[in-house]
Amino acid sequence: MRKYWETPLSAPAAPPQAKVPESFQIGPVRISPATVLAPMAGVTDTVFRRFIRNVNLKPSDDHLLSGRESGCGLIMTEFTSADGVARSRASVVKRYLHFYPDEHPISAQLFGSNPDTMSHAAKLCEEAGFDIVDLNLGCPAKRVVKCNGGSGLLRDLPQIGKIFEAIRKSVQIPFTVKFRAGWNDSEIVCVELAKLAESCGLQAVALHARTREQGYSGQARWEWIQHIKDAVKIPVIGNGDIRCPEDAANMVAQTGCDAVMIGRTAASNPWIFRQIAQYNDTGRYDEPTERDRYEMIRTYFQMLVDEDMGGAVGKMKQFVSWFTHGVRNGGQLRAAVYAKNEASEILTNVDDFFAGILSTSQVVS
Repeated sequence: MRKYWETPLSAPAAPPQAKVPESFQIGPVRISPATVLAPMAGVTDTVFRRFIRNVNLKPSDDHLLSGRESGCGLIMTEFTSADGVARSRASVVKRYLHFYPDEHPISAQLFGSNPDTMSHAAKLCEEAGFDIVDLNLGCPAKRVVKCNGGSGLLRDLPQIGKIFEAIRKSVQIPFTVKFRAGWNDSEIVCVELAKLAESCGLQAVALHARTREQGYSGQARWEWIQHIKDAVKIPVIGNGDIRCPEDAANMVAQTGCDAVMIGRTAASNPWIFRQIAQYNDTGRYDEPTERDRYEMIRTYFQMLVDEDMGGAVGKMKQFVSWFTHGVRNGGQLRAAVYAKNEASEILTNVDDFFAGILSTSQVVS
């Protein structure tokens, strides 16, 4: 599934009064600010989640960072197979559901189609200490849809209702759902689905304002978020095409949504949450410097090594393509990283590359 951007890079200025809300409630859980890190397969593991939460801390700081301080109110796990959780597969639990105290509030996202399996997995997530459990009805990947998971369930609202009811009965923590607008433009079910969620006792809904058929192409249809907001009383989280703080403020202004959820942008610009907080307060925000980018890449890569979950080199190669957006001669660093198979060599490449970049900047200044 291609995830490139098709929408323009520039965003219109938001109305002066438009701001992302300071907070919102999912049941008893207060989320502050009203920003959510979207669940992303292969991305939002514990290392990336903590990295996002702590990206603004100095290395000497040593305290638990609240959502308000980091600019990101709620973080979510990668979408996780309910079947794997229910069977208590150690590899699944370790990879997808391991988290640390500084990740609260945190939501566990599950996918699957069997109500009994889903309810059992949700209960295990509650017992593991998650603040919220979320149902994935948005993933468009063929391998997931083929098993009637993710957005594959959008064509079976009665089955979704059974899953809603089973999970709601099994857990006391807040229960939410993230979904797409429908299977395609002729099968839009988002408003009906949001009403079903509310009637079954779910405490919030999140809409990725695209269809399953769109995948990640085309432009998100924010009007569908507004239609849901008009139809239900529970909080509505908007997702899709938020690339900068102006986009976040515009989404709130245009749709009335209670919070914004950010996915792909967070992988290429992990400062987006801090920038939204700055934009809320001052109408402007700081762009990262080259030193900021160096410290960001070096910190994340070192966290991968320290966590020792396996696959650190692969993650470094995956993320370097995102993290070097906006870096002068970033292609050179990407090529150097792709050519190495040892984490220590990659860290040395990063240090050497930025040593040259930063020394040049000092000479010029």
